[in-house]
Formats: sequence, structure tokens, C-alpha cells
Amino acid sequence: MSSDSVKLLLIDDDVELCELLIEYLATEGYDVKAVHDGESGVVSALSGEYQLVLLDVTLPKLNGFDVLKKIRQTSDIPVLMLTARGDDVDRIIGLEFGADDYLPKPYNHRELVARIKAILRRGRTPAADSNPRTLSIDDITLNLANREATIHGEVLELTATEFMVLKALIEKAGELISRDELTQIALNRRLTLYDRAIDMHVSNVRKKIGTRADGSARIKTVRGAGYFYIRP
Repeated sequence: MSSDSVKLLLIDDDVELCELLIEYLATEGYDVKAVHDGESGVVSALSGEYQLVLLDVTLPKLNGFDVLKKIRQTSDIPVLMLTARGDDVDRIIGLEFGADDYLPKPYNHRELVARIKAILRRGRTPAADSNPRTLSIDDITLNLANREATIHGEVLELTATEFMVLKALIEKAGELISRDELTQIALNRRLTLYDRAIDMHVSNVRKKIGTRADGSARIKTVRGAGYFYIRP
């Protein structure tokens, strides 16, 4: 997907900042619309017109977390949270509620574009090839063609990032995947200092897939090293 075909929704109450971002992102080929309150943000995000949402935390009418919760009730559109620098609580809550990634303010515009591109890359539907179209372990099946996951035959509601996390863990079941490698695979970027994004995505996946029928864990954490899916 080329950037000139991508429509972005910016939800931020800072009108001046929005104007600057719209102008800058236009030079990168992105078509950006801005709305300045949470309620308008929800309506626009669910309109089906946009491929990605840039969502500020502090908004009138509905805050960014409430906006994200409402979006995630019916949509898996990628969401990049824009958070205050150093506010780890905001970042953790945003990821728990289903944000794909976060970027602390003030941010470098090049870093913003890099994050947008990374999220859009991992959200693409894979091209047809000779590789297996499904991946299964225990009672979990991943359809790699349409990025649908099922467990016990029921659809498992995963964000695009969570799907990539689970896919990576299942593909290498029984093998340790470092936090850095998993960040590269699932987030298309390097792990940075104090970066908890991948840990929160793994935590979300854990909650959604639960334990095995006998109560045993599916995913093991190796503290300070990474994660692996425990072979049945």
C-alpha cells in the first residue's frame, strides 16, 4: 500500500498542532482529516473511510481511552496513541485497551511517519504464495489469508498487532523469542529503552487465549529474555 492511497484520521483537540501535522503528512503523501473531540472521533473512526487513527489521550467530550474502547467494540482499525512523554500509565492503559502502538509527545515528525508506515505494513493482508494458509496449535487456528484467529472454533477478537504476536509465538512454539525480536516482528520497529509495548501486547494475547483445558499456561515468560509458546 503506497502512502498516497492512505487516509489517516487525527483525533486531537490541539487545532494548531493538527494543522501542522496535516501539512507535514501531506508532504509524505498521506490524506489526513482532523477532528477535535472524542465523540466526533468515534464516529469518524467507525465510518470505514480511514486506514489508521492517530489518537490523542486528552480530548473533550470523550477522552482518548473511552474513544479507543468504543472503536474496539466493533472495529480493528489500527490505532496509534499519542501520549504525554514519560506517562507510562497512559501508554499501558492504551495498549491494554487495544492500541497498536504509542508515541510520546513531543515527537519527531520522522518518527511519527516511521510508526505509521510500520503499523500499516503489518496490517496488510499477505499476498498469496505457496506457504501454508493456516497455522494451528492446541485448539487455536490462525487463517493467514484473512488474519482471522479462532479458538474452540469461535472467532478470537485480535488486533492486527496481537495477531502478529500470536503468529510469531505459534510458528516458533517451544523456542524462546526475545523481546527485541518479537518487537521487530509484531511492531516493525526496534525495541527502545523502557519500551513496554510488546509486553502489553503479549499480556493482551494471554488474556484472550486463556489457559489450556487442564488449566496449564500456553505462553511462558522468561524474565529479562523473552517469551515462548509452550508446546502441548
